[in-house]
Amino acid sequence: MSVRLKLTLSYAGFLMVAGVLLLAVVWLFLLRYVPEVIHTPESSSPPGFPGPSFIPDQGDLTRAFFPRALVALGLLLAFGLLGGWLLAGRMLSPLSRITEVTRSVAQGSLTHRIRLPGRRDEFRELADAFDTMLAQLEAHVTEQQRFATNASHELRTPLAITQALLDVARSDPDTDAHELVRRLHAVNARAIDLTEALLLLSRADQRTFAREPVDLSLMAEEATETLLPLAEERGITLETSGDITLAGGSPALLLQLTTNLVHNAIVHNLPDHGTVWVSTRTSPRGAQLTVENTGPALTPMLVSTLTEPFRRGAARIRSDHAGVGLGLAIVRSITQAHDGTLTLVPRPDGGLRVTVELPATQSP
Repeated sequence: MSVRLKLTLSYAGFLMVAGVLLLAVVWLFLLRYVPEVIHTPESSSPPGFPGPSFIPDQGDLTRAFFPRALVALGLLLAFGLLGGWLLAGRMLSPLSRITEVTRSVAQGSLTHRIRLPGRRDEFRELADAFDTMLAQLEAHVTEQQRFATNASHELRTPLAITQALLDVARSDPDTDAHELVRRLHAVNARAIDLTEALLLLSRADQRTFAREPVDLSLMAEEATETLLPLAEERGITLETSGDITLAGGSPALLLQLTTNLVHNAIVHNLPDHGTVWVSTRTSPRGAQLTVENTGPALTPMLVSTLTEPFRRGAARIRSDHAGVGLGLAIVRSITQAHDGTLTLVPRPDGGLRVTVELPATQSP
């Protein structure tokens, strides 16, 4: 049976029970004041005068009450079925609208919305929650499609370069083999870095890691020591500060997050004599890691797009250390996987300030 029919029968059944109870109360009330048998003396009225008035007993009341009660119950049943069917249809009409939108979504259209009118009730809250879910799902699918397109383009680039190098070498017998090997090695290394970055990004999104206390100050020190040669090569000064700052999460992922931030701050800096500040501290809301660097002036609009995949500063530039354009995208995914917040703010004097705030944890 449909939900509407079930509700109709429920309404009618409840109405019938209420009617039977009401008639039973009426019957008991009348029965209380009517004797079982009426004894009347023989008439002593003078000739020509009418005898005593007729007084009904319980038998007469029963014969008069029950047929009419059955008729009333029949009418009540018909009214309950008709009224219940109309009321159930009116109550379930929002579900019909929700069902239509759900079917459209099931066919692949994420642009439909319910937008249920009327006062805020349970159906309105359900429809609004469904619309919010559809909006988030549409945004996520759009982002994934854009990411897949960019990833395909980035993966295709090293393959196309490799193919071009091999075609040139095959057509030119005098090609320098050592130079060809060097260039192929560089292209292959870039393809490997991109693949590993994509795998790391997928791992962070899936949250398939164990959580343990991690000292962010140690992560900052290890990242700066690893990237110190790159900073010295570019004339960048690295400064670290902060006490023990414990956060709960994956040591490998949090080290990758810190390394990406420091690497990004070094690469996107001034041509020389730039500075990178790395600090950690415990705030009332959790453990905080801040990476700040000098550099060119950035607009808030540009900064808001830096965490998108395959964005490299102000443009899609390439250099020996430009990376694959997934550094800040990986930072964002790792931060979200650790239930943290990522904040990017342009510095007034140029450069960027990146703050990662993670839930604090106690030392084991």
